[in-house]
Amino acid sequence: MRIRFERPADVDDIRAVNKYAFGTPAEADLIEALRRAASPLVSLVAEEGGAIAGHILFSRVTLSSDPNLRIAGLAPMAVMPARQRLGIGSALVRAGLEECRLAGFLAVAVLGHRTFYPRFGFVPASRFGIASTYDVPDDVFMMRELEPGALREKRGVIHYHAAFAGVS
Repeated sequence: MRIRFERPADVDDIRAVNKYAFGTPAEADLIEALRRAASPLVSLVAEEGGAIAGHILFSRVTLSSDPNLRIAGLAPMAVMPARQRLGIGSALVRAGLEECRLAGFLAVAVLGHRTFYPRFGFVPASRFGIASTYDVPDDVFMMRELEPGALREKRGVIHYHAAFAGVS
């Protein structure tokens, strides 16, 4: 397996991975909307034998109290159903966090599975005094500092790109 940046030729395969993983085209539509309207993006694929087995996307989010603080939002992340539980998603998360750090992001937010993301250092965002605009349980909205102390004394609400409003 090889993790690499998305290429233009990968667009259809990324769409298929997200559609099969989520059972709906909503996340694939979100990715296309973010490609058109959001910047910067970190978009990585997991390639196995020349085929795309997984995809992860990070886009800029803002903190209400400090909109210039460089924070990325991890969403969506998808792995082909037949390739799930084989470490592909974990490899994508690790590589994506490193690419976000290299791109100058200081922290990452995720609205995700309460037992999957903590293994990568994510903790409930409420520990930093940070909330989501979405009404979700505390243990599924998480943050990870990429720069130690980046969220110290920060408070507020994370706002995702407007493209997320179209996801149901």
